[in-house]
Amino acid sequence: MLEDLQTLKLKALEIRKLTIEEIGNFGSGHIGGSMSIVEMLTYLYYHEMHVDPKNPQKEDRDRFVCSKGHAGPAVYATLASKGYFPVEMLMTLNQGGTKLPSHCDMTKTPGVDFTGGSLGQGFSAAVGIALGQKIRHFDQSRTFAVIGDGESQEGEIWEAAETAAMWKLDNLIAFTDFNRLQLDGRTEDIICMDGIETRWQGFGWHVQRICGHNFEMIDDAVQRAKKTPGRPHMIIMDTQKSHGFIPGEKTEKNHSMAFNLEQAKEAVKELYEREGVQA
Repeated sequence: MLEDLQTLKLKALEIRKLTIEEIGNFGSGHIGGSMSIVEMLTYLYYHEMHVDPKNPQKEDRDRFVCSKGHAGPAVYATLASKGYFPVEMLMTLNQGGTKLPSHCDMTKTPGVDFTGGSLGQGFSAAVGIALGQKIRHFDQSRTFAVIGDGESQEGEIWEAAETAAMWKLDNLIAFTDFNRLQLDGRTEDIICMDGIETRWQGFGWHVQRICGHNFEMIDDAVQRAKKTPGRPHMIIMDTQKSHGFIPGEKTEKNHSMAFNLEQAKEAVKELYEREGVQA
């Protein structure tokens, strides 16, 4: 069991608060897919990854690629809370001249390891980064990446998958945010992703399936992956889209939502009350 479980839970709550408020300050944004990966981000940046906000370009650092780049607001909230840039900068999300555009951009935001946007491309880059770590003999370094279930309908995902297996990139640990919703509706109505575990296994990956909102399960899966050599790793996370933004939990049209800062603060208050935590 994680020794710092309660600390991680409280940090995830803080990151949810920051994510809701930064989107509310702008007036709209990709709340759904941001909120569904908060536990994963919290775990990686506060428990697992070897990174240093004071030296964000350290060459042998662990890397994180948010291939589903529209989850940028949650990545930014995590990076700000970790100290990569001032928390106040979150209030510039999507505004003119901002360093925090809608999708993650490595040329603008401190701590972002790859630019996300065109679905599938980030995952290909993650494979290349992991291969580069191997070539440079960064034997203690890993690449972590997250893709969406809708993004998994892209052919580029599977080209990258077979490449990673070919090169036995066991330093690559990827996550699928399996929340069953994408921009145009339910994945099962667009391209059904049932049997996704078998697909990844067929491409030669070590595959696990967990609840993506459970820190103990995330930790167990990552530690198992690290002890399984010779294959890249896919951790499929069953998640709830918009988890923690209660207005978004009540609708399936939560990929991107419009709400103001006052509504954001009310949503944060509602979340803290539900979690039984003093705001």
